[in-house]
Amino acid sequence: MNATQDGLAHADIGVIGSTGLYSLLSDATELTVSTPYGDPSDALTVGTVDGRRVAFLPRHGRTHALPPHRINYRANLWALRSLGVRQVIAPCAVGSLRRELGPGTLVVPDQVVDRTAGRPSTYFDDVVSHVSFADPYCDTGRAAVLKAGAEGGAAAPVDGGTMVVIEGPRFSSRAESQWYAAAGWSLVNMTGMPEAALARELALCYTSVALVTDLDAGIDAEESVSQEEVYRVFSRSVGGLRDLILRTVVELPEQRSCRCARALDGVEAPFLAE
Repeated sequence: MNATQDGLAHADIGVIGSTGLYSLLSDATELTVSTPYGDPSDALTVGTVDGRRVAFLPRHGRTHALPPHRINYRANLWALRSLGVRQVIAPCAVGSLRRELGPGTLVVPDQVVDRTAGRPSTYFDDVVSHVSFADPYCDTGRAAVLKAGAEGGAAAPVDGGTMVVIEGPRFSSRAESQWYAAAGWSLVNMTGMPEAALARELALCYTSVALVTDLDAGIDAEESVSQEEVYRVFSRSVGGLRDLILRTVVELPEQRSCRCARALDGVEAPFLAE
């Protein structure tokens, strides 16, 4: 089903995140969208934030049943685009590789390192085309998050940092964590790739907003990461993250003038010809 053509729903901004963010939207309508790449993680919820049309998609499904390596990232991004979405905000939980970025800190990363394996990671299955990914996140989107954070009254998000995305679902070994930290990276995550790269292949603006839930294993010689602690910190901090996303939606421009919109200039992308 092409939801936009059928007139069922339309959204300009997409949010991919945790089920704790459902209350983002008012006058929400649930919509099932099918894609050439299979089903997205769950039904999309489409509604309004301060006059802007927003589509929300729970990355792991509404019951958090999908582990990071089983998420259909291609279907998720395609489903959002089919509704008209061109700007994506992607909140996520991360471990910290720097002691000064403690639990509860919000970070707006500016770089990513992909350490995943075996995930379908491109739409270019039938043509040899190469899309620039030097700067993986939208400059305009990042500026909107930082402005929204500075005006929010709470602790402002940290500007910049490299997020390394691991395959999961296990946490890093202590040696792996120390290796990532020694490379100068700031955050470790399990879902940021191929999500960001797929967004670029669809010429979408994509902005990651990272919530630190723990210090990764290599930071403290005696402690290690536990799922229980990650969930506890996320639950405690999700309200602030939700408020930041709401303010960011208002700050995003209605017309795009960033490089993301021109990502496919000169690139053959037959999958978008439909």
